[in-house]
Parts: sequence; C-alpha cells; structure tokens
Amino acid sequence: MDVRFDAADVTKLPAQAVVLPVAARDGKPVLTQAGMAFDAMLEGGLLEALQEAQFSGKTAETLTLPTFRCLAARRLVAAGVGDLDRFEAEAFTRAVGAAAQAARSAGATEIVVALPDGDWGLDTAAAIEAGAIGARLGLYRFDAYRGAAAPSSVKSREVETVTFIDEAVAPEAAGRALDRAAATARAVDLARDLGNEPASVLTPETLADRAAVVAREAGLQVEILGPEELAAIGANATLAVGGGSAHPPRMIRLRYEPEGSSEGRPVPGLVGKAITFDTGGYSIKPYEGMLEMKGDMAGGAAVLGAMSALRDLGCRVPVEATICAAENMISGTAFRPGDVLTGMNGVTMEILSTDAEGRLVLADGLVDTARRGATELIDLATLTGAAVVALGNGATALFASDDRLADALLEAAGETGERMWRMPLFPELEEQIEGEVGDIKNTGGRAGGAITGALFLQHFREGLPWAHLDIAPASRQSKATATGPKGATGVGVRTLLRYLTELGTSTEA
Repeated sequence: MDVRFDAADVTKLPAQAVVLPVAARDGKPVLTQAGMAFDAMLEGGLLEALQEAQFSGKTAETLTLPTFRCLAARRLVAAGVGDLDRFEAEAFTRAVGAAAQAARSAGATEIVVALPDGDWGLDTAAAIEAGAIGARLGLYRFDAYRGAAAPSSVKSREVETVTFIDEAVAPEAAGRALDRAAATARAVDLARDLGNEPASVLTPETLADRAAVVAREAGLQVEILGPEELAAIGANATLAVGGGSAHPPRMIRLRYEPEGSSEGRPVPGLVGKAITFDTGGYSIKPYEGMLEMKGDMAGGAAVLGAMSALRDLGCRVPVEATICAAENMISGTAFRPGDVLTGMNGVTMEILSTDAEGRLVLADGLVDTARRGATELIDLATLTGAAVVALGNGATALFASDDRLADALLEAAGETGERMWRMPLFPELEEQIEGEVGDIKNTGGRAGGAITGALFLQHFREGLPWAHLDIAPASRQSKATATGPKGATGVGVRTLLRYLTELGTSTEA
C-alpha cells in the first residue's frame, strides 16, 4: 500500500472515498473546513445525514455516505475524532484506521484523507504521522494461510493508495511524517506477524533466524546463542524451560548503535519473553488455556519489532536487547515441579509450577542484558493471567523499581494510546515466593499473582532501574478494532519506540 501526501483541494479530487474528520462539541458534530465545503456543495446534505444517523462524533465512529455522482468523490466517510476540546493525535490515528476499514469494506481501493483544521490543536505534520499510522495499522491483515475456502470478507480488494491532503503543510515535513509512520507501523506489523504465526512454524530456531534477517536489514548487531552457548554462560533456567522440546531454546542478543559516539549516553536494555508455545509443561494447561499459546512470545516479538525501527526513527541512544526463546513442552527431558535451578546471578529458583516458565527465561535475559552494559532494564512478557483479572482486556500492567522510568513509560504509552497502568510492588508479598529448598519459588499462588511474578523478576535486575510490562491483557484481541483485526496486536512496540526516541532527545537536551 502506498501512503502519500498531496497539497490539493480535496473537494475537487475524483477519489473513490474521502475521509472527513468529524469532532464532537456539546453533543453535536463539528466539521472541518473541508467538511463544511462538502456540506455546502451538497446543500446541507452532509450535516443532515450525520444528524439523521445520530452520528455523535465519538472516536472511531464512522458513517459511509455515497455521493451519487453529485461530487467528484464517490463516497464520503465521516470519521469521529471525539471531543474537540480534548482532540489528540491518537484519536486521529483511531479515526483514520476505522475509516480506512469502512472505505475498504465499501469497495474503495484508493482513499483520500482530509486533515483536521489547524485550530483543532494538532500540528499538521503530527496529524499526518498519526493518520498514516492509523491507516497502516487499521488495514493490516494476516492472510499467509488463507486458502480457497476463505470467506468473501477476507477476499475483498486491498487498498492500494491512501493520500493525505492539505494545502498548508510543506511537502518536506509531510514526507518526514510519512516516513516515521511507515517505520512505526512496519515495526508493529512485524510483531503482529510473528504473534499470528502457528507454533509449528515459529519455533525458537525459526524466530532466531528471522531475527537475524531483521537485524541485517535494520543495521543491528546480532548474536544467537544455542544450547551449548547457553550452558557456557549459565543460562540454566532457559535450558530447563526448553529442555522438553524437540526445538532447543535460543537466546537472541541484539544491539543498536546510533550514528556518532554513544559515550556517556544511557543504554536501555530490552528483554522479551518468547515462549513460542506453552503447554504448561507437567503443570499442564487445560485445553482452553492452550488455544492462544502460540502468542506467548508476544514480548519477544515486541522487542524485535521495536529494535527494527530504531535506525529509521533516528534513535540517539544505544540499545541492548535480549529475546529469550523457548518452547515449553512435555517429554522425558522436561523440567519438573520440585526442581531447583540456579540463575545466572546465583539466585536459586524452586520450581512449584512448570507453567510459570516465562519468568524463568526472563531471569536469564535480565542478567545477561545487564552484564552487556545496559544502564536500565525494561522487560515485556505475557506473564500472568492475574494481570488480565486485574485490568481486563486491552491494558498493560506496569511494575517498576524506578519512578522516573515508570513515569516516562506511562507518558509514552499515553501518547501512543497503548493503555498502561502502574501496579504496586508490595514488599510484604515477598513472603509468598520465599523458597523452602531454594532461594525463591517461581510462583506465589493465586493471590496477587501479577505482583509476585514481578517480585520474582526483581531479583534479577542486578541493581539497575527496571520496569516490567505484563502485556498478557493486551497482546491479543478477540475482535477487530480501529487499529487492527482479531489476533496479535503488537502491543508495546509503539510505547517502546516513543520512549527510546524521546530518551535520546532529552539526553541531548
């Protein structure tokens, strides 16, 4: 799909579909100048249609209207952006995503998007970037395994071009905004593609191979550790989790080096859980619990997606990343409840549940990333069902040892629209994971399960500022939204990219 910019009069373009932002104020729809021009050409017909349809202008609400050859455009797609007094970039992202889907469903292959007016409070270049991200994410599909029996709803024609129209912005600024949007959306879609792959295809070895390709394309340093190398560095937890599978575990090390000297700059360290399939091991999951376990590698996918875009987005700080890939299966070589594992930093872990395996591989990943020079650590994992119970679907639980890091991540998440909520690290709950044979147990029971999971990980932060993102509630969605279809969401990628790129800017300032 080609996403472009054109400085033209949107009312005169022979477009298959024109997307018009519509805001809300005092319960009534508010049109842009372009919208009012279309309304005048239709002798008040646009506002009348919106009122008759009870179109409220709430974010991502859409209404598709045929023009019956009365205009150059064949269709108008009204796209709600929410309350005009609180209009932000993310609202436009969602509005354009929903409108692009509506236009595609109506048969349009070429879409034109009118931008919000400048006095709506959003910089035009920022609006272009936000809208382009929305269009790309909203029109994403994972069709690699569709065959002859695919329903007609997924065989509809694909959108070929999306053109953003405004006569006031410089083409150079628009081009930079479109480039940033393309890099961000590609990163999210990479994470989505990986999360949607069948586990029979995306094994630890395959994920490592794909990461190597991404690294070459993105100008990253890459090192892949197999079983022998993992044993040499003492990554016993990763070896134990992957020990029951015919597909041995991998630790994927990535490093991004910015242009120029990185001396004196912070070195964020990203660590992603990538359990390519989780049976629960001998603490086996019920059937229903396994249905989405091909997505238990969403944290690792988010790390790889974010790393893939750092150079295109001009990130100014070096970044270390570790993806901990394993398949948790059952066999004669699988680890067992009652086993005791020794972590890379000497902390011993008593295994109560082989289904609490993600924190084990992250323990190795955190220590390894710290030893490679990271000055702060951020891990992402589909770690606990308890986080889903606490926050419901669609939000990420944030735990952090450092207020600055927590606040910066919350701000980045808010700017991108990825819901995130900070959770407590109550020290009293440490009692629930105190070991009887080893130092700590790998589960503290049901009560406070998301907190005790984070407390377990805190033993491996090596004294560094650390944040843990439990993305279990948000890594997959059961129905389509304005920014993507059912399935893997790629959550975390946009938050990481915003945090890392702004960290470099604030450091230089």
